[in-house]
Amino acid sequence: MFISAKSVLLGAVSAMALISVANAADVVQPVEAPAGFNWSGAYVGIGGGFGATVHRISVDPVLDFNGLGGNGVFGEITAGYDYMVSERFLLGGFIDANIGNIGPSISLPGADIDLTNAYGFDVGLRAGYLLNPDTLGYVLGGYTWNHFKLEGSGFADGVDFTENRGGYVVGVGMETVLRGNWTLKTEYRYANYGSDSVADFGIPGAGGTSLDVEPSTHTFHIAANYRFGAQNGGGASFAAPTYNWTGFYVGGALGAGTAVHDLGLDLGGGSLDLDGIGGEGVFGEASIGYDYDFGSWVAGVQVDANYSGIRSKLDILGGSIKLDNDYGFDALARVGAKVNESTLAYVIGGYSYQHFDLHASDPIGDIIDWGKSGFSVGGGLETAVSSNMTVGLEYRYSQFGKKDFSSELGAPAGTLTDKASFQTVRLGVKYKFN
Repeated sequence: MFISAKSVLLGAVSAMALISVANAADVVQPVEAPAGFNWSGAYVGIGGGFGATVHRISVDPVLDFNGLGGNGVFGEITAGYDYMVSERFLLGGFIDANIGNIGPSISLPGADIDLTNAYGFDVGLRAGYLLNPDTLGYVLGGYTWNHFKLEGSGFADGVDFTENRGGYVVGVGMETVLRGNWTLKTEYRYANYGSDSVADFGIPGAGGTSLDVEPSTHTFHIAANYRFGAQNGGGASFAAPTYNWTGFYVGGALGAGTAVHDLGLDLGGGSLDLDGIGGEGVFGEASIGYDYDFGSWVAGVQVDANYSGIRSKLDILGGSIKLDNDYGFDALARVGAKVNESTLAYVIGGYSYQHFDLHASDPIGDIIDWGKSGFSVGGGLETAVSSNMTVGLEYRYSQFGKKDFSSELGAPAGTLTDKASFQTVRLGVKYKFN
């Protein structure tokens, strides 16, 4: 099916792109950052990433649905300027332009309809802190603009609607030195485009009202930046921490992201696939693991557990229905390349389990809960801040097995199914035992 192919493509592209980052790091070979690397100055960059959007739909006072969501990928070019205001603190500005296919879709017999974030730009400011001479951690914020496009094919070929939206964007990222004037950036951004009416109509007994849509996006960015004048001196004079990657560690992380539930409805004469029901939220995670240093490469295993606030919610006629992606765990392996003296670029993947809970307000209460196994792939940057501690920013795409609700409905197998996928980013800290 089209929807399944899109999910598989997203996972494959995620893995291939992140493996390419690690391979590129291997070509670079771990080297000490050039003496006096200068973070001040102009830069340009190229990259891309992965993400999901959630459209919150409301018809006051009848319903409020958060939301309608979908996955996708994008490409991006960027330009900016940074200035070191002290030995470790940086201020800068940037502008990015992007093009992609992030968004929900519906597949009907003889037709497909897609709602995508077609292209847009962000312009903003960032404030950073040198975690060590090689690696910058930063936060960002600013203005975002996007062109949304609704289009159909097949018998829905006449569906064609576009809208431009402006909003705000906030995020967090890490940027690390590769070689010469080049740096590698990983970044998470949340963007919100505000609630606006897309249609006005009347409801019997309720008077006039409107259909309002509020889009938001969660995106993970990977980019290579060329920084002009980076070899001109004037960089940090403090030393990088001495860190041995071999050993056991414990860690904790806070994260954010989306869940997209791909619903399938088979009525015998044809099927409907909606990708999908979207949810968003934050989560906490604890992990334990072991890494081994092979020289230029590091490999390891880890187990983590999470408790999540990622939720889809429908408020209708005074009641509510909630789908919580409430808790889960992962058993993962990772391999990474030391891109400089203190920083690891890595890919990660393995087994994942997630528990789901569908429930409603009283008097209905609990409806159904279930658990599903699946896989996760991802990658990120991790950098040493002391001889025992690291901080890191990591992206994961997770996909779980299909749940068949047909037996609960007393219907033939395959009548109503759900397949969930997550896109999450976590900012974590690890303590390694000597």
